[in-house]
Amino acid sequence: MSDNRRRFVTVHRALKALYPTEPRGNQARHLTTLAMIISGIVGSKNVHLGAIASKVPTPTKVESRVKRFSRFLSNQRIDFDGYYLPYARQLLANLAHQTLVFIMDGSPVGRGCRTLMLCVSYKNRALPLGWLVAEGNRGHFSQENHLSLVKQVQQIVPVGASLLGALSQ
Repeated sequence: MSDNRRRFVTVHRALKALYPTEPRGNQARHLTTLAMIISGIVGSKNVHLGAIASKVPTPTKVESRVKRFSRFLSNQRIDFDGYYLPYARQLLANLAHQTLVFIMDGSPVGRGCRTLMLCVSYKNRALPLGWLVAEGNRGHFSQENHLSLVKQVQQIVPVGASLLGALSQ
């Protein structure tokens, strides 16, 4: 079994184990697509859809996988609370026994936009826990934006809430 295949199977099984019942229909398909995206990101060490798709072990063409990922990401029914937050919370719960390193960073994204993200660092990777997007190519985010982001993450992340509370004061 190839590394890409092994990684995909491991990610898929781990995600599936977080469901209380066996996923069926659209939920099962969405779970598979999410596992493909995660394993592709890890394998390619990149977030561009083409790079992700090239590391996913399926018989379909790379262009077809890119289109599938694009549809998944633009699907209005795929939301933060249902398809991201449960996995982020589980990861944080598993990391709670060690010191967590939080990173807050502002970066340009897309055309004429910038984002401020609060991430937790793990094995040289950053898992975004919350973000704000604003118009503008350059410039710093205000103190109010930073505090707002910390409060946003406090509401969704029970682990480390006391640390985040100390940051917001």
